[in-house]
Formats: sequence, C-alpha cells, structure tokens
Amino acid sequence: MSKQINVALIGNPNTGKTSVFNALTGLNQKVGNYPGITVDKKEGVCKLSRGVKAHILDLPGTYSLNASSLDENVVIELLLNKNDKDFPDVAVIVSDVENLKRNLLLFTQIKDLKIPTILVINMADRMSRKGISLNIKLLEEQLKTKIALVSTRKNEGIIDLKTLIENYKTLSTEPCLDTSTIDSEYFSSLKHAFPNQDLYKLWVVISQDANFGKIDRNELDFSKFKTKSKSELKRLQQKETIKRYQFINSVLKKGQTIDVSKAKGFRAQFDRVLTHKVWGYVIFFVILLTIFQAIYDWATVPMDFIDSSFASLADWIKTAFPGGGKLTDLIAEGVFAGIGGVVIFIPQIAFLFLFISILEESGYMSRVVFLMDRVMRRFGLSGKSVVPLISGTACAIPAIMATRNIENWKERLITILVTPFTTCSARLPVYLIIIALVIPEGRFLGLSYQALTLMLLYLIGFGMAVFSAYILNKILKTNRKTFFVIEMPNYKVPLLKNVALTVVEKTKSFVLEAGKIILAISIILWLLASYGPGNDFKNANTIVAQNFPELKGEQLDNKIAAYKLEHSFIGIIGKTIEPAIRPLGYDWKIGIGIVTSFAAREVFVGTLATIYSVGSASDDDNTIKNRMAKEVHDNGDKVFTFASGISLLLFYAFAMQCMSTLAIVKRETNSWKWPMIQLFGMSSIAYVVALIAYQILK
Repeated sequence: MSKQINVALIGNPNTGKTSVFNALTGLNQKVGNYPGITVDKKEGVCKLSRGVKAHILDLPGTYSLNASSLDENVVIELLLNKNDKDFPDVAVIVSDVENLKRNLLLFTQIKDLKIPTILVINMADRMSRKGISLNIKLLEEQLKTKIALVSTRKNEGIIDLKTLIENYKTLSTEPCLDTSTIDSEYFSSLKHAFPNQDLYKLWVVISQDANFGKIDRNELDFSKFKTKSKSELKRLQQKETIKRYQFINSVLKKGQTIDVSKAKGFRAQFDRVLTHKVWGYVIFFVILLTIFQAIYDWATVPMDFIDSSFASLADWIKTAFPGGGKLTDLIAEGVFAGIGGVVIFIPQIAFLFLFISILEESGYMSRVVFLMDRVMRRFGLSGKSVVPLISGTACAIPAIMATRNIENWKERLITILVTPFTTCSARLPVYLIIIALVIPEGRFLGLSYQALTLMLLYLIGFGMAVFSAYILNKILKTNRKTFFVIEMPNYKVPLLKNVALTVVEKTKSFVLEAGKIILAISIILWLLASYGPGNDFKNANTIVAQNFPELKGEQLDNKIAAYKLEHSFIGIIGKTIEPAIRPLGYDWKIGIGIVTSFAAREVFVGTLATIYSVGSASDDDNTIKNRMAKEVHDNGDKVFTFASGISLLLFYAFAMQCMSTLAIVKRETNSWKWPMIQLFGMSSIAYVVALIAYQILK
C-alpha cells in the first residue's frame, strides 16, 4: 500500500494557487463540499517518487488567519484540528513574487502553528521584467523554511516542489517570531491556565472565536481563565499584524531587491482604459457581444453533429432490436431522447465556460467587478454583491455561497434573493432551442439576430436582479453599508492548461449533474407517457381507425401515437394544467416541460425531447428541433410561434426553477421563509411578464 501525504494548498487570492494546484494534480481532481457546509472543497492527487502519493487539498483563498468570512474560517478550523482526516502533514503557502510582502503575513501565521510549511514563490518568470531579484538561501534561513521558486507558465520549479513535499519531515517547525511579546502578561496567564497547549494556537482560537472543541475540549477549562473583550482582542490582533510586518520588512530588506528602473509593464495604462467610467462599459459590452456571437457561430457544426448522431442512434436501436418491445422503446425514446436533448448543448456551454475562464485568467474579470461596483452602489447593493451576480452566470448555487463575504446581513440577504435572476448555464439549453425555433436568421451590423437575442436575455436577467435589489433595499431599509475591496491582479496571458482544465471540469460537472436528473425524469416521463388509464388509451388503435377512416400508413400511426400520448398519464396531467398556461401561448406538452423543469431548468429540453419522441411514430424528422418546429395545436396553428417563443423565453428568464438553488437559499438563510418568498415571487413575476408578452405579440 502506497504512502499518502496530506498537503494543504493555501494562499491569498490571485497568487496563482489554482495554477500550482493544476500543475501538481493535472486531471486527478474532484470537487465536493466540506462536511456540514456548502463551501467548495477542491482536492486532487499528486504522484511522487517511490510510490508515494500526495493528497492535495486546495483551500479557499485567504489573506490571513484573522478571519472575516466563512471561507477563511474553513482554513483556520482545518489547521487547528489534528483529528480531521484532511489535517495537513505539510502546508504549501503560495505567494506572488510581486506581492511577497503581503503574502508573507499568512505564511508567518501558519508557520507559527508549528506545521511543516513550504513557501512557494510563484510567477518567477516575471522577476526580470519587474526588476526583482531574490536571495533564496538567505530567505530560507530567515523564514526557517524551504522555498520553491515556481513558474507554472513555463512549468519550472514543480519538480523541486514535489521533492520538498516528499521530504516534508526535514522541514523546521520553529516559529518565525514570538507573538507573546504583544502582551506578555496576558500570554503568560494564558500559558499558566493551559500549560499543555500550544500558546499561539490558543491565541488563534481565542482571537477568532473559533470552535474550542477543535483543541481537546476536555483539557480546556475556561472557568479559570477570563479572556479579553472583543475590542481588546481586536487591538492585540492589530499589534500582532504590525509585529509580523516589522519582521517581514526586515527579512525582505536583506533578501529582496527591486530595481524600479528595470521594471516594465503597461498595467496602469490598461487599467485607465478598462476601468474608465465610459470606455470601460463600452469595452465590456463589445466583449459580451463577441462572446455570444462566437457561441452561435462556432458551436453550430458540433451541435448539428451531436443532434443527428443521437437521433440516428435512437433509430438504430429500434431497427437493431425490433423485437425488444417496451425495453427498446424505453432506451430509444426515454433515455437517449432525454439525454440527447442536453448533450447537444455541450459545445455552446463549453464555449461559454471557455470565454469566462479566459477573462478570469487574464485578470480582466476583476476589472469588470470593480467597474460594476459603481452601478451596484446606486441600487442599494454592496460592492461585494458584484461577485455573486457575475458568478451567477455559471451557476446560482456557488454564487449564493459567495455572498458569505458580505458582512451586513440585509445586504447579503438581498444579494441571495436576487442572484437567481442572473442567467445561469442551466437556462442556456432552453434559450438556445427556443431562439433557434422562433428567432429568424439574419444579421444586424454583422451580428446575428439569435446572438443578440441571447445577449438581451442575459441583460434582462441582470437588470431584473439589480431592479429587484433596489425594491428590496427600500422594503428592508438597509442602513449600514459595507466597503468593497478587491485586489487587481496583474494582467496575464491565459495559461492554456488552466483554461482547458476549467472548461473540462465545469462542462463535465454540468453534464453529469444535469444528466442524473434528466435520466431519472426521462424514465419516469416515458413510463407516464407509455401507459394510461381507461379504454381511451387501451383501445387507441380502434378509436382512431374508426374516427379517421381516411388515414393510412404513416399518417395513421402518427395519429394513434398522438392520441395515446394525449390519453396517457402524462397527457392527463398536462391537460389538467393546460387552462392555466394557455393564456401564455403554451399547450399541455410545454406545461409538462415547465412542471418537470422545477427540478432543474435544463430538464425542460430533455422533457420535450422525450414527449415528442413518444408522441411520434415517424422517423423522418427525428431531431428534437425538427419535431418541435412541426408541433401544432388542434386547430392546426404552430405551437412555437414568435409570440409563444418570446413568452417562454421571458418565463424562464424570471422563474425560479431550480430545487437545488432553493435548498441552498434555505441553508444560507436558515429558514424556509425566504426560499418560499423567492419561489412564489419569481414565479409570479415570470407568469405576469410572459402573459403580457404573449398577449401583445400574438
């Protein structure tokens, strides 16, 4: 059995921690949640020599052990709890060569916890360009550790880092400085009260108001020790920070040299343009237009291929297993039709994540967040609300979790409630199929109507989020405001490996998570559509033949299939809710899609794919798009017209149709009150807007 080393990867945001993680683990990664909380937990495996493996845990970005958010508390509690299965054998602190002074604050704190610690100085390839030189040997002596000089871009220093991880037992655990000197009397009494505990660890526990149970609760009797007030503890924290920076300054004075005359860069010039109060927004708008146009233009060929391939596969299954009966129908019409309705959108979703990843890797996304803060403030949102709202374009769940950095409860609550309005990737399959059906092909100023429609839907969602926040701010009467602080990272050419891993990871996560739900619902839908009560379903062949004697062959088969579907269990359910949705321009089949999509929005397409597959006996128009395009009402009018399509797009733009998001909101607010308000409020808005749109456009 191979030996495993637990490695905690820790660092400030924007130090290249993710790049180091990717360089160590490659594709051997997985994402989960910490037990009991919904903070993302990213981990991977790194193979070392002699059969040794390193279990790498990528902890949330943190500036120091003076925690101000739940993410930072995750880091602290892991480092304090030796009984945790993920407690690190060695901590790897990732720093940025250009911001070494600030990054070393966190390093010295973790080093003083007496955990074997390695310092990674990342982005070493920028040293010559910035006029930076380092005396690594002297820095190692002063910081009492080993240093890996790394450039993930050039893949330099990673082997050295692996060697240091493997030889972690040789690392010194001697603290960088004696923290007790900030208040000798207080720390002396603390040591007297708890003689068997590490003094600095005790100080971290007390100053952070962390869980004392992480340090052998039975050994801690606080009746004998009176701790200081919060204000006094805060003052001591400040004294500690000053003392650490004094130490860091003395170290860097000897070990770091910066020749400003040799420094090169255009960061300031770029920032003046990209964050300009006018041109900044224009540039961002043009970038968005380019992204949405590319999503349509580049993804057309692979999407058509996937669509036709799944249709051909379903037909082949029916042909290859003609005597398979219901099982064959289940696989062809239920499983493949449902999953195929989502898999078709992999190219467009992958392209969306590709562009988002490039914007993040390049450093531009932080400028966008800074730029949008100016808008957010006017509508009563915290500047920190920008991050959840922008990340909500990928998924609302991690976006809502990101609100934990907002200290003010009301501002955080408002952000949680409005974030689902932003268009997430789960809405994308619905948008794409409906736009393709009802928006004509053509171009305006070189941009397709369909791409412009998609972008407009994104803008509508964001605009509704901001407007709702304004209304909620007036209702909840938020008085206290939080400050928005964001670090502007250096501009970088996106690292291809990082971008590729992000796209693969995000797309795979989307497909697998959606696929589980869609597979289960597709099977249930097929069963409900393939069986029905009473004689109308059982005697469908006879009834249709008697009522439509003029129909023969394929026309008769299609009529029988449609009649059976209408009188199946799912048909009865659809007909029951049809009166409520008919004013919106929808028929009972669309109604079924809306109901099932409350599990997850993307299920809508899979549902219609399953229903239309079961409801058609023809193999001529075997793709979902073709079948939806030919769908008609009883009077012969098309179901998917411009009016009904716009109505449906607006309904999905505003409706809260994601049970997972509701569950996260409940967890974050610790009450069912707010998710229920969210569900009924957003659904009501969606219904009214869709109703008005259809009635005007029909």
